[in-house]
Amino acid sequence: MRLQRHGSKKRPFYFIVVADARAPRDGKFIQKIGTYNPLTVPATIQLDRQKALDWLHKGAQPTDTVRRILSFKGVLFLKHLLRGVKLGLFDDATAMTKFQAWHEEHESNIRRRNDSHRSQQRQRREYVPVVKKVEEVAAPVAAPAETEGTSEA
Repeated sequence: MRLQRHGSKKRPFYFIVVADARAPRDGKFIQKIGTYNPLTVPATIQLDRQKALDWLHKGAQPTDTVRRILSFKGVLFLKHLLRGVKLGLFDDATAMTKFQAWHEEHESNIRRRNDSHRSQQRQRREYVPVVKKVEEVAAPVAAPAETEGTSEA
């Protein structure tokens, strides 16, 4: 499982694909399981969780970046929970309940981060006039004139 680069120069866009390790980076692949766009803030990730989970169960090894994407989307956590079901530690319903709870908390954290990012962007964009009003220059205070009765030595 790896990223396949698309897009133009300095404008990357990636497909998340399952490919043979011997195939070139942008070459032949077995199945496309999602997309990743790092240019948006936050990065846009569309992933078919079920296909990714199936390929992980088949033994596909994700690259470091794809592993982080799968972790962010909860695929690795779901695989971990399903392993617990297979070992008999808890049933399938409990695993799905735990995953749903994690997913809701994760989505709320993402929404909170997006909202804070948007508010910071708005604060940066507040109108600041380019031309500043020049402060009125106060009339220079003349030095006190010397009194005529001073003695010079």
